[in-house]
Amino acid sequence: MKTFKSGNYINQGTYKSFQPNKINQQWVIDDMEVLNLLSQADRQLGRLDMYSEYIPNIDLFISMHVLKEATQSSKIEGTKTNIEDALLDKEDVNDEKRDDWEEVHNYIEALNSAIKV
Repeated sequence: MKTFKSGNYINQGTYKSFQPNKINQQWVIDDMEVLNLLSQADRQLGRLDMYSEYIPNIDLFISMHVLKEATQSSKIEGTKTNIEDALLDKEDVNDEKRDDWEEVHNYIEALNSAIKV
């Protein structure tokens, strides 16, 4: 893990952007404390997975949590889109709220893209 490079800065003309590397790779972890914590996390994920059996539509459940995360996180940046607004189609959103709506949907798209990788 000590040699892991999280990404690269890319020159975009007048500014630089950060392009993260994919994290799906073989890790060599030799710190027993980290291994113990990973083991505990793995057990908790197993317990959480057990509860998913009781949810009738897991994809809808996850998409609603992604939607909630997107609206809450975007509020930090000053957007005023709530969950109800975010569920609307773009053309049904008032013109003055459309930029905020797009910000939330960009966040959802980015998160869903990261999940697919």
